[in-house]
Amino acid sequence: MTDEFGHEIIRLWEDPAPLATGDAAGDIPTLTVFLPPAELATGQAVVVCPGGGYGGLACDHEGYQIGAWLNERGIAAFMLRYRVAPYRHPAPLLDAQRAVRTVRARAAEWGVDPARIGIWGFSAGGHLVATVGTQPGACDPAATDPVDRVSARPDFLILCYPVISLTAPYSHFGSRDNLLGVPANPALSAALSAETQVTADTPPTFLFHTDADEGVPAENSVAFYLALRQAGVPAELHIYRPGGHGVGLAQSDEVLCTWPERLADWLRGLA
Repeated sequence: MTDEFGHEIIRLWEDPAPLATGDAAGDIPTLTVFLPPAELATGQAVVVCPGGGYGGLACDHEGYQIGAWLNERGIAAFMLRYRVAPYRHPAPLLDAQRAVRTVRARAAEWGVDPARIGIWGFSAGGHLVATVGTQPGACDPAATDPVDRVSARPDFLILCYPVISLTAPYSHFGSRDNLLGVPANPALSAALSAETQVTADTPPTFLFHTDADEGVPAENSVAFYLALRQAGVPAELHIYRPGGHGVGLAQSDEVLCTWPERLADWLRGLA
């Protein structure tokens, strides 16, 4: 299956996804494949998780544009359409873990280094990415499905204006309510506050936020960065003064549009 631009789309599970309640598009998590020209390919790959408050997916400026940007730099991209409300936790997390496993299991097919697979998320997609990075789940070497035999731990994380805490005053409670329901379970809210789950095994992380973001305040990124620092995990944090929430690559802002080059520098440092 392909989209209107010719990108391959693959289902994450051939059978109904775990916890699926139907067979409509919103019940079927998929990956859209963006492969760079062979002469540019670096071997890096990134699973891309658009934001949308766990109620929708901003697949244009936080999906398709990101896939094109990564391809221009020789990096393979895989845009994840994960399940959102009315689906609740753990469905989005299962989708994201499966996405990382799928790219790793099929790395040779796509010309990807299985040890250089990252995951990039925006807003609520950033919360999903931070959760995968801190709670990747265990693989099953004896599984009949070969995808389940490989690790879901990303090799690096990219978080853009992410929702991180589900309990702090600066959290985005709309995302929490879509993910956990109303009222949200306090224990689960605490367990899914990513800043509390960081360990020395959390992958290296790049974070971008803006000081003017009133939708998801920059304290979210700061809290995660400080937790990474305390755990001894390499991390880089950029907080730009201007810009609201959901700016994507910010191509129309002459100042903010420089932030992706900071990411490009960081990615080259991982190579």
